Amino acid sequence: MKLFSPKDKVFYGLFEEVANNGHIMAQKLAAIVAETDISKRQNMVKPIEDLEHASDELTHRIFTELGRNFITPFDREDIHFLASALDDIADYIYASAKKIKLYHVNPTDDGIQRLSEIIVQATAEVKTAVMELRDMKNIRKITDALVRINSLENQADDIADMFIERLFSMEADAKEIIKKREVYQVMEDVTDKCEDAANVIESIIVKYA
Repeated sequence: MKLFSPKDKVFYGLFEEVANNGHIMAQKLAAIVAETDISKRQNMVKPIEDLEHASDELTHRIFTELGRNFITPFDREDIHFLASALDDIADYIYASAKKIKLYHVNPTDDGIQRLSEIIVQATAEVKTAVMELRDMKNIRKITDALVRINSLENQADDIADMFIERLFSMEADAKEIIKKREVYQVMEDVTDKCEDAANVIESIIVKYA
C-alpha cells in the first residue's frame, strides 16, 4: 500500500495551486476595478486570462491523475466535484474581467467595487479551506472559512440585487443597464462558485475528518 501513497498526495498540490490561482485572479480583478484609466484596464485582463488557462491545465491534470490513480485521498466523486468547482471560480473571474473590458464599463461603480472586494475575500477563504485539506488537523479553521464563504455569498446576492434595482431606477440608457447588469450578475456568480467549492469541502470533512 505504501507504493501508492506518494502518488495519492499529488491531488493536494494541484488543488492548492488552483485555489491559489483563483485568489490571485481575484486580486487582479480588484486592481482592474480600482484602475480609472481605461487604456490601462484593457491591458490588465491578459494576466487574468493566462491564470485562467493555467487553472484549466491544472484541472485537466487532476482529471488525468484521477484516471491513473487507484488510491485517492478521498472519494473520486468529491475530487471531481472540487476540481470542477475551483475551475469554475477561475472561469467566472475571467468572465467578469472580460465583460468589463469588452463592454467598456466604468468599474468605479459602487456595486462593482463592493462585489470585487467580496470576491477577494471569498477566494481567500476558499484557499484557506483547501490548504487545510492536506492533513485535516485544523477542522475548525476549515469550518470557519466555509461559514465565511456562505456569509460572503449572501452579501454578494444582496449587493447585486440592490444595485440592479438601483440601475433600473436611475439609469436612462438601456445599453448601460444591460451591460452593468451582466457584470453584476457574473461577479455574483463567482461567489456562487466559491460556495459550491465550500459545499464540496464540507462534504469531504464530514466523511473523513
